[in-house]
Amino acid sequence: MKALQIPQPRQVRVIDLPEPVAGPGEILLRLHYVGFCGSDLNTFRGRNAMAKPDVIPGHEIGAVIAATGPGVPDRFQPGQVVTVNPYTNCGSCASCRAGRYNACENNETLGVQRDGAMREYIALPWQKIIPAEGISVQDAALIEPMSVGFHAVARGCVADTDTVLVIGCGMVGLGAVIRAVRRGATVIAADLDPEKLALARDLGAAFTYNTAAEWCDLPAPSVVIEAVGAPATYRLAIERVDFCGRVVCIGYAKGDVELPTGLIVKKELAVLGSRNATPSDFEAVIRRVRQGGLPLGSFISGIVQPGEAQEALERWDANPGKVYRILTQWNTEN
Repeated sequence: MKALQIPQPRQVRVIDLPEPVAGPGEILLRLHYVGFCGSDLNTFRGRNAMAKPDVIPGHEIGAVIAATGPGVPDRFQPGQVVTVNPYTNCGSCASCRAGRYNACENNETLGVQRDGAMREYIALPWQKIIPAEGISVQDAALIEPMSVGFHAVARGCVADTDTVLVIGCGMVGLGAVIRAVRRGATVIAADLDPEKLALARDLGAAFTYNTAAEWCDLPAPSVVIEAVGAPATYRLAIERVDFCGRVVCIGYAKGDVELPTGLIVKKELAVLGSRNATPSDFEAVIRRVRQGGLPLGSFISGIVQPGEAQEALERWDANPGKVYRILTQWNTEN
């Protein structure tokens, strides 16, 4: 079977692998769409220190069950549309003991610390398979990045009385916008790109803010969700959040960030990390997608065949601000 591999910086190649089978407790998936995310782009750039050598990328998955192995519950049947929880958990670290498996100290994410899903077939433990009946297999590939944004909203304990500033309107940030709007909050979407801000308004943001402009005439947010990972946006989050507010940090900065700690103390802020997503976040996204009304086609910047991945990543690298998700297509939907 075909698979994609990143053998060195700025190179993607198609390789051949043996087709897997479903072992005990495993489900064999027939991959249809797998998304390139920001971590894959950084692996391509040679900037992802967590990525294993010669990694097969991909953890944003839309697939169909091809077969089940011995010991798999009967609720999983061939032909079902599914997505995947791509994170491992050791079960013994402090996070796992607290039931917060998404923040496992020893996590290995598909496509980063272990080989991912950009291939025709993959066999995975049944516990990591999430049924997605009622939505298309293409839309299923968008569930994981949106779930990360949903998780950040949950970490911020967002309620209908909150005003929420979401900094960064990529896929994860838009997931946060969708979830905060669904919870009844007033949402301010912030980004540099006017097209992304327009899409955030379509998703229910009450206000938009171009971060290159001066902050004016906008309500003070009680919650700020940082979904960029840049020093300037981390500082903006601390500066703009209201007194006694919550700042939720999703974005990975490439280095240490100097923060205005005086404001953290003076405002008595709660500064929270948000990592990955939980099964309940995945389920919440699936429920929202099933309800319809989301312009999910706007989230897809391109669909490419495996042999076109090199050119697609080069285009994304040259103009990163204009891309939401690039999906690789592995099998037809028939």
